[in-house]
This record gives sequence, structure tokens and C-alpha cells, in this order.
Amino acid sequence: MEILIKASQFILSLSLLIVLHELGHFIPAKLFKTKVEKFYLFFDYKFSIFKKKIGDTVYGIGWIPLGGYVKIAGMIDESMDKEQMALPPKPWEFRSKPAWQRLIIMLGGVFVNFVLGIFIYIMLMWSHGDNYLPNENVKDGVWVRDSLAMNIGIQTGDKILTVDGQKIRKFYGLTLEFINGNNFQIERNGQIIDKEIPTNFISQLMDRGKDAGPILYPRYPFVIGKISEDSPNINSDLKPKDILIAINDNAVKYYDEAEAILLNHKGQKITATVLRNKKTEKIDLQITDEGKIGVFSTTIPDKDLERLGYYELANLEYSFAEAIPAGWNKSWKTLTDYIKQLKKIFNPSTGAYKGLGGFISIGSIFPDEFSAESFWNITAFLSIMLGFMNLLPIPALDGGHVVFTLWEMITGKKPGDRFLEYAQVVGFILLITLLLFANGNDIFRLFK
Repeated sequence: MEILIKASQFILSLSLLIVLHELGHFIPAKLFKTKVEKFYLFFDYKFSIFKKKIGDTVYGIGWIPLGGYVKIAGMIDESMDKEQMALPPKPWEFRSKPAWQRLIIMLGGVFVNFVLGIFIYIMLMWSHGDNYLPNENVKDGVWVRDSLAMNIGIQTGDKILTVDGQKIRKFYGLTLEFINGNNFQIERNGQIIDKEIPTNFISQLMDRGKDAGPILYPRYPFVIGKISEDSPNINSDLKPKDILIAINDNAVKYYDEAEAILLNHKGQKITATVLRNKKTEKIDLQITDEGKIGVFSTTIPDKDLERLGYYELANLEYSFAEAIPAGWNKSWKTLTDYIKQLKKIFNPSTGAYKGLGGFISIGSIFPDEFSAESFWNITAFLSIMLGFMNLLPIPALDGGHVVFTLWEMITGKKPGDRFLEYAQVVGFILLITLLLFANGNDIFRLFK
């Protein structure tokens, strides 16, 4: 059922983005009286799931969910319609239109993607605001539970100040900042320390596995989740959701503090003070020879941590006017973060290519349960990502056509049809290679 929910959200989001992207080409083409022969969601090699001709255009749904397209008369595209291109140009064809009109038609899809992403982020800011744990409010430093964080020189209690000289706004964005960054600065016991992020940081991150979680956590209290069946304290008065706040009357605030004290009392009996329903209880406990009390710890929501005085959360609300710059800023950060990641993918020493994923990876970012806020957040991100990818100067993508059109406008010389045909084939081969590699990565990770 979880897979079905994820897949349904992915298909819905992808379909919406494809249709609107192609509308971005379709509408200016129609405005400039250019004939559009086909408008398709997904590809229709050999046959279509659905098709209907209205006017000059056949509207349909293909069976290969790898994208979509509009077939514009007189344009060298993925259809490779050489017979049409061999005939004399017609007034309604793409190749007969002025270069500036062709440029607008080709940029239409990318324009829609960027505008859609910005619009969604603006509406999310207006309707849901921005709720997060500010990094500056993690006043007692981070909790290091991961060997990768240790390997790059971070210790429990360190405060992460900056990455690449920029202050960190959201604590839970730290992993992404480390992915995109090159160096960071911490405060440890009042001392400021500069450290380098290893070149192969992303490779190490990928090797941990997709379920490893973030590399850094805020420091949490010791919350009882469940008592183990073989615990020496199975018959004690400990209960789930109890919060350990003192050991032998020595106050403890965080799990790591409690863990250190327990290790110093191996095999001994202690008196633990727990917080339960706003009241304190004292319970006698036996510590094992390994320094454990035989329980599974758990976490509690950030709102409960705020209520208990651990962290102060930011809960920002925006009027519609305020949501416009907030949504724009989020869109810009999304785009710049994505560009930084792409740069690292093209540097083999980073190992970032291991993280390149296809449809399985994209589908997996949707939640197991439908949430409108999460769905639209992911759709906005994918829209901006799709817009940027299509803008890359690769033949067969919108960006490739834009480059050739700009060359014509600057030099006054139009590239020949034969050259455009060859460029389209090369671009298509590049895209298929990238598609196979990305989805091959997905399959490899599944088996791994």
C-alpha cells in the first residue's frame, strides 16, 4: 500500500509538470499561428492509450511514462520527421517563423516550470508558513551518533556555525549544506575551529545507505520507548514516554549525558528520576555490566521538546504580500542548491554520481501517507529541477534549441537542417545514456 501511495503521488506530480511544461510550448506556438500536430502526455511509440484529434492537433496519452511532447510542424525534434523537413517550408511551420518567435516558443516550457515552482512555494508560505528548528537555537550543540560526522571532526556538543562562510538558518538543513559545501566552522568549548569537508563526503554519505538518517541530530532527552524483555528492570516502575532527568540526584538533560553516567555505574544500582505527565517519579534501577538499563529509547516531536523547554522553534506566518518574497527566496535557494549538487556530480572524486537516481529515487521522496503540503513542496522542487534540466545546452533539450536560435540571432546564420538532425541524434543518445545510468543506479541500490 505504501508503494502504491508513493507511486500515485509521483505519477500525479509528473503528469501535472509534463502537461504544464508542454503547454508552455503549445500556447506561444498557437499565438504565433504555428501548427501543432501532437500534444502528448508520455510517449506513444507504436500506439497510444488515448488519442483524439481536435482541429489540427492530436491530443493523447502514450504508454511510455518517460515524459511528454508537443510535435510542432517544421521543427527538428525527437520525432525526427525527415520527410516533412525535406519539403519546402510552409507559412505555418516553426522553421518559417522569425527567430524571436521560435525562441519564445522554445523557452515557454522552461518559463512555465520556473513560474509554477515559484507560485507553489508562494502559496505554501501563505497557507502553511515556515516552521523549523533554527540552528542558532541548538544552544548546547549537536548530538553525534554517526561515524561520518565523527570522521569529519564533529563531536557531540559542537555548535555548527557556518558552511562556506554562510550562517545556517535551519538545523535540519545541515546535511544538505554539507553536501553542497567545501568547509565549515564550529564552536567547541568557546573555541572557533575551521574544518574542511572531505572531497569524497558525498560518496561516504551514499555508502551509509538510504535509511541511515541525517549525520547530525539536536541533542535529545533520554525518553523511554520500550523496556526490553531481558532487561533487569522489566518489573520496575519504568513506563514508555518517561523522560530520564536525573541519576542519583544528579541532573541530566540529554541522552548522551545519561549514557555517559550509566557507563560509569556498570553493574550498580541507581536511583533514576523521571518526568511523567508533568510530575517526577523516583525509580530504583539496575545497570547491566555493559552500562545499560535494558530499554529502547525513542524521540518525541519537536513541539514537545519546545514545550519541555529544550528548543525554541520558529513558527513564521506570512500574509499574501509577505509570502511573495518568501516564496521567491525559497525557489532561488532550491535552484542554487540543485546547481551546486550538479557541479559535484560532474566531479568524479566527490562520488556524487552514486547519488544520481531515476524514477525510483524520485518516487521514493514522496511520503508513505498523502500530505498536501509535502506533495506540493516536492512538486515545486521537481518543477524547478525540470526547468533547469531542460535549460541545459544539450541538443534534444529545450536549451539546445535555444542555443542554436540565439546563434542564428547573433550571427544571422541559421544552422543547416542536416546539422540539426545530427545534433538531435547526439543529444538523444546523451539523454538515453544518462537515463540508463540514473535508473541503473536505482536498480543497483535496490539489490545492494
